[in-house]
Amino acid sequence: MADRTDEKIELPEVDLDAAAQPGTEPAKVEDVTEALKDVVDPELGINVVDLGLIYAVTVDDTSTAIIDMTLTSAACPLTDVIEDQTRMALDGLVNDFRINWVWMPPWGPEKITDDGRDQLRALGFNV
Repeated sequence: MADRTDEKIELPEVDLDAAAQPGTEPAKVEDVTEALKDVVDPELGINVVDLGLIYAVTVDDTSTAIIDMTLTSAACPLTDVIEDQTRMALDGLVNDFRINWVWMPPWGPEKITDDGRDQLRALGFNV
């Protein structure tokens, strides 16, 4: 058997800083929007995308999602629940997220998507 202690094995260099950070490529807006369909309005039981509560989604170079979102009512006490659901829905997709709660233009039923209307009708709502 030959002694191999003098041989050098070439290994590729690994950037440990980049490897330690999930999502080094910024996520796509479409992927973030699709993931937000897992965030359900606690009162109506319909996702926030199909309810028309998402006004805009952007993703910056650090893979932070910035979400302009409204609620059906400015007095809604459930923002914490929606933020927690958003955190879970976007986990592993983006490095971080921020929700900008916006009130203008005010939300109205005309913002509900066709899928959202179908879901509401299935629950007995007349939309």
